[in-house]
Amino acid sequence: MNQELLRKHLLRLQDAIQQNVVDQQMNSGKEDLASLAEITQADAIYRIDKVSEEFVLEWFRENWPQDCPVELIMEGIEDGTTVFPEGTPPGNLQYTCIIDPIDGTRCIMDDKRSAWVLTGIAPRENGQAPTLRDIEVVAMTELPPTKQRLADQLTGIRGRGKDGIQITRRNLDNGKVAPIKLQPSRARDLLHGHGIVAKFFPEAKTLLTQFEEALIDRLYGLGETSYPRVFDDQYPSTGGQFYELLAGRDRMVLDLRPLAFRKTGNERCLAAHPYDICTALLLEETGCPIMGMDGGPLDAPLDTTSPVGFMAYANEDLRNTIHPEVMELVEKFLL
Repeated sequence: MNQELLRKHLLRLQDAIQQNVVDQQMNSGKEDLASLAEITQADAIYRIDKVSEEFVLEWFRENWPQDCPVELIMEGIEDGTTVFPEGTPPGNLQYTCIIDPIDGTRCIMDDKRSAWVLTGIAPRENGQAPTLRDIEVVAMTELPPTKQRLADQLTGIRGRGKDGIQITRRNLDNGKVAPIKLQPSRARDLLHGHGIVAKFFPEAKTLLTQFEEALIDRLYGLGETSYPRVFDDQYPSTGGQFYELLAGRDRMVLDLRPLAFRKTGNERCLAAHPYDICTALLLEETGCPIMGMDGGPLDAPLDTTSPVGFMAYANEDLRNTIHPEVMELVEKFLL
C-alpha cells in the first residue's frame, strides 16, 4: 500500500474516533466519562478511554483493508497487540500501526483542554518488529473540549519534509474542513516565550524544578527583573506538546520524567510511552529538532509499556544554543 493511501486510512480512522468522542461528550455526563474503568501496567484507564479503545477495534474489523494485514498496538488489548484480519500469522503482517485513541485523557474528561488522537504506521520487513524510526506515516487529530468548535488535524510522511505535511481545521458544527498553516517559532532564545520542562505529578517535581531553575539561571539569570523572562505551561498530552511546538506557541519542551523517576526511586510513576510519541515525525519533517534523553536520535520500541522521554526545540538555533546546557544539567541533576 502506498504512503498516500496509508495516510487516507489513518485520517478516516481518526475522523471516526473524533466523531465518537464528540458523541460521547454530547450523550454522557462528565462523571460517567471520568469514571475509572481499570488499572493496567501502563496507566489508569477511564471510561472515555475504554469506549474509544473498543471503538477502534471495531473500526479495524469493519474498515481495515483485508489485503493489507496489520498489527495493531494499543492499550486495552491483551498483551498490547492484535492483528487484522484476525488470525493473520505473524509472518504475513505487512504493517504495524500504533495508536493512542485519546492522548490527554485527563484534559478531555474534565473538559479542560484538547486531547489528541495519535497514530503512526510502519512497514514490517523480513518479519522484524519495527521501531519508532521505522514509522513512515503519521496523523494526529484534535479532540477539543465541548465549548471549542474548531479542531485541527495534522498528517505527515517521512522523507518529504514540509511538502509531506498536511494541516486542516474542521468546524465541528457544520463539518467544513479547510487547510491552515502552522509555523514553529523562529525565536533564537526563550526570552518572553514558553520553555517547558514536563513535571505533571508530585513525584520528582522538586528535582525537575531544580533542573529547570538551573537551566534558566544559566541561560538568562533568575530574579534579576521584575517580570518573568521565561514562561511555563504544563499540558499533560505529548501530542498537545508537539502541537504547541508546531504552532509556534512553545519554543522548547523537555520531557525527562523517566530519568527523574529513576533518580528518585519512582520508576512506577507515569511517563510517556511509545504511543504518546508516535507522531514525532511531524516535528522532524517540519524542522523542529527532537532527540532522545541521551541527546541522540529519538527511538523506542513500538509497545504500550516502555517509558520514553524527549528533548524538542522549535528550531535549530534554539537547539544549538540551549541543548549543550541541557545535556550538562541532565548529567548533573538526573543521572
